[in-house]
Amino acid sequence: MNNLENKRHSLAHLLAAAVLELYPETKNTIGPAIDNGFYYDFEFASPITDKDLPKIEKKMREIIKSWKAFSHKEIEIKEVLKIYEANPYKQELIKELADKGEKITLYTCDKFTDLCRGGHIENPAKDISPSSWKLSRIAGAYWRGDEKNKMLTRIYGLAFETKEELENYEKKLEEAKSRDHKKLGRELDLFLIDEEVGKGLPMWTPKGTIIKFALEKYTRDLETKYGYDHVSTPYLGSEKLYKTSGHLDHYKKNMYAPIDMDGDIFYLRPMACPHHIKMLQRKPLSYRDLPVRYAEIADYNRYEKSGELMGMIRLRKFQLTDAHIFVTPSGLKEEFKNVCRLIQEGMQGLGLSDSVNYRFSKRDPKNKEKYYPDDTLWEKAEGVMKEALDEIGLKYTEATDEAAFYGPKLDVQAENANGKEDTLFTAQIDFLLPEKFDINYTAEDGSKQRVVMIHRSAIGALERTFAFLIEHYAGAFPLWLSPVQIAILPVSDKFNEYAEKIKNLLCDTGLRATLDTSNESLGKKVRAVKMQKTPYWVVIGEKEVTANILNLESRDRGIIGTLSIQETIKKLLEETKLNS
Repeated sequence: MNNLENKRHSLAHLLAAAVLELYPETKNTIGPAIDNGFYYDFEFASPITDKDLPKIEKKMREIIKSWKAFSHKEIEIKEVLKIYEANPYKQELIKELADKGEKITLYTCDKFTDLCRGGHIENPAKDISPSSWKLSRIAGAYWRGDEKNKMLTRIYGLAFETKEELENYEKKLEEAKSRDHKKLGRELDLFLIDEEVGKGLPMWTPKGTIIKFALEKYTRDLETKYGYDHVSTPYLGSEKLYKTSGHLDHYKKNMYAPIDMDGDIFYLRPMACPHHIKMLQRKPLSYRDLPVRYAEIADYNRYEKSGELMGMIRLRKFQLTDAHIFVTPSGLKEEFKNVCRLIQEGMQGLGLSDSVNYRFSKRDPKNKEKYYPDDTLWEKAEGVMKEALDEIGLKYTEATDEAAFYGPKLDVQAENANGKEDTLFTAQIDFLLPEKFDINYTAEDGSKQRVVMIHRSAIGALERTFAFLIEHYAGAFPLWLSPVQIAILPVSDKFNEYAEKIKNLLCDTGLRATLDTSNESLGKKVRAVKMQKTPYWVVIGEKEVTANILNLESRDRGIIGTLSIQETIKKLLEETKLNS
């Protein structure tokens, strides 16, 4: 641990000490340091809320004055089990440590003792600045992260080296709240997740669906440019299919329960690779046919624990801009380069180039049981991927023990508004599924040879990428993605007929225009389009009707000026082409 981690870990102990002093019937569990501070999980006899945090923090600040040093001792299992005989959580941890043959240690500071491996600040009273930390919030957390276990109360705290770092982080949090896709999704009426429909099952509203369709078209156009054939396959697969692919052996915990249809067993599919393989095998394959590139915006269903679901970022049903490429071994490197070029172009078109980073995820040779057991294939796949990445000059970091079961992968990483990094999507080299499905092609010399597969996405899951786009643009989408591109605002009812004519002319060209014929004042109408982050609007009054002109205003650039209707249409159409 570094000094800041030690400080955060010490504050977690301090939090537990304060809680147990204020609420003696509480059972404390674990409290680690985390990226921005610390937390501790408790089982309270009576519920507490965020309103109780000031009282707990005040007690922490009282206690820390006497916290001059930590001491520790190694303890026998019988003795420590007796100490924690009323705490089933500590007992569980102690028994696990004993089963692993690990030493069991207790750490004490002043009057508080806790089961701990160590890593504390030497003198908390002296070395922890009072203005560099605070309690932040309360949340629910299942014991050990398993929803089958009891729900505990997690108290979070923030901790940094200085007061300034803490204040800067809090400002960042406030900005993150304003960009949070869940908040903006409601305010801009873009998507809905209804508990009665089901957790993790998103519904796209009319406005959100416009963006969804725009992303789908963008993806298909990009893939067509790179030589992909688009296919459509079912969102179910047979038990036999997933046994052959290995999903039932290695991915079953993320799949839904089997469906019995007239004695045949089916599963909602978690991925489409087996379907695309069977499509490939509908006819004999020659080296002249390769590479084959199948792309599909595919419906996926994956079981995620309810505690892990988060807005549109982590769901139980989503659509992935998926593709599978079948290529000769000699063509693998160049094909993977093209995959990387497509991904880079896709991110650039969405405006996310500067917001993503790339991770080359490899297996851990010391942890081989997690991976397909063939050292030769792994070395070959990782070698080809690294060469491809280096030759196109893609900047990446390497991560050991992050590969897929069957091969290395390129992860496209992005940070959400809350500062958590997620994988937007991946590209993977796979020698395993061609073996499992016996995918051969006839080589130039007439021999039968094994193909290699590449799994890749173009822009990721539509839902997750949508969430990142909402947060990246703070809801103010570029013109080509905006659900409403221009709003028509008549000053009064007598201008509605002319305004309707303008709207129809705009819509006839493919622009997305709306007309506000409400009885609200012009000021309220303008405020409404600004709140909805509409890129452009025009006000229709006597002057505009008489001169047959439009005064165009922009969300991003203010007053544009007076234009003819045709000039307005030309300007907006050019901008949609420029940005898409």
